Amino acid sequence: MTPEVAAILGLSAVTLVLLLGAFFATTRQDRKPRKTEPPGDIPLQPAEVAPPPQPSAGHVGIDYPDPRTIKVGDTIDCQSVRTRVLGAMYLSWQGNQWTEYLLDDGTRRYQWLSIETRAGLNPGDPPHLEVLLWTPVPTQGMIPAKTTLSVEGVEFFPVDRGTAAFRGEGVTSMPERGLLDFADYRAADGRLLCFERLQGQPWSSSYAQPLPPGSIKIEKKG
Repeated sequence: MTPEVAAILGLSAVTLVLLLGAFFATTRQDRKPRKTEPPGDIPLQPAEVAPPPQPSAGHVGIDYPDPRTIKVGDTIDCQSVRTRVLGAMYLSWQGNQWTEYLLDDGTRRYQWLSIETRAGLNPGDPPHLEVLLWTPVPTQGMIPAKTTLSVEGVEFFPVDRGTAAFRGEGVTSMPERGLLDFADYRAADGRLLCFERLQGQPWSSSYAQPLPPGSIKIEKKG
């Protein structure tokens, strides 16, 4: 074998080794584990609870009436049901303010409609209106714990709790002014549960159904 042939074979062997090394390195990179969701046996923490639904498209006050303009005595269309606003409660807690309206659809089935301007879900997102329709639910004397609650087979995680100051207007079955203890919970599928009580009184509870702000039609009182 001549020196030239030996040199060529040597270079070929080196080239082959480099190509094989690059191939296996690429193969290992493709098999790098991807980020996955936590295993099902790890319980969800409150921070991982599903966020509330985003509001419907459109501009409040332009494409649909602004529900923040509802007044006691107005008649509104809520979920295609004509209801009268009997009263309102104006609440504040740690700088947050919201309004709850007592609705009567004429069948003695009373519901509360809460409206609050909330910050965006992510930094930089604009504020949005959160409209919730609350329906009473029996909890058989259950006390809101600071941990997970199980109601009708659904696990609810604590979100907020505190004591809000309120001022009432119209018919609310509440004092004109006072303090209201509350504890809010959310399920992994986004469902909401709230406990409320006047200080020193028994707890009551309600489920919340999020509504698009544009689903509320307002018929102003004469």
